[in-house]
Amino acid sequence: MFGWEGELPEPSWRTANDMRAVLLDPRCQCREPLYFMYRDLSRSDRDWQWLRNHQLRYDLTVIPPRDLCGERVKTKGHSHPKNTAGVGFPEIYEVLEGTAHYLLQSRPLDDIVLITADAGDLVIIPPDYGHVTINPSPDETLSMANIVSTAFESEYGEYEARHGAAYYELTDGTLRKNPAYEKVPPVFRRGPSCQRGTQRICRGPLYDLVGNEEALAFLNFPENYLPVFEAILKG
Repeated sequence: MFGWEGELPEPSWRTANDMRAVLLDPRCQCREPLYFMYRDLSRSDRDWQWLRNHQLRYDLTVIPPRDLCGERVKTKGHSHPKNTAGVGFPEIYEVLEGTAHYLLQSRPLDDIVLITADAGDLVIIPPDYGHVTINPSPDETLSMANIVSTAFESEYGEYEARHGAAYYELTDGTLRKNPAYEKVPPVFRRGPSCQRGTQRICRGPLYDLVGNEEALAFLNFPENYLPVFEAILKG
């Protein structure tokens, strides 16, 4: 698979039945899996031990193109809890193949951001933002990697309770407001957090950061990087 050498373990995946609570049309049927998740990967035992010692995990996600009854295929959507310093855990992604739309929404729902990223781009999910990843292409598979802290478990409850994110992306490329949200701001569109090699906090390729404690410290200690996150949100 693009972005990975050698064999991959058996993935976990999500089906339309798994996703029904967050779909635009909860009656939509799709026989094929919507996306695949390869978690806790490493290219060597040494890398895996380093990641484990630093409470980090490297994953791959593959999202084939799907038309879900007029909605583009997406991940279920989740948010991250706060760490012991009271700051939400962030996450970092790299697009390996295809194009990704990352739909971010702040916890108080006063900021909605749609980030478009292509192969080689890196995207940081800042503290206290939930996010959904969308494959906007009708015919290209999206493959992406991420590194995230293992000190928490993702939270899906709000997305399930509200039937998805604040907006749905339709197959014609437009965004439709989710009526379960009473009042949300318009979507702010912007590019990736950085392109490969352009900023210290998110230079890529992403896997090359494994073993670099300084480069990945923000994932467990985001309280030390708040100005950086603010700058990233402003684009």
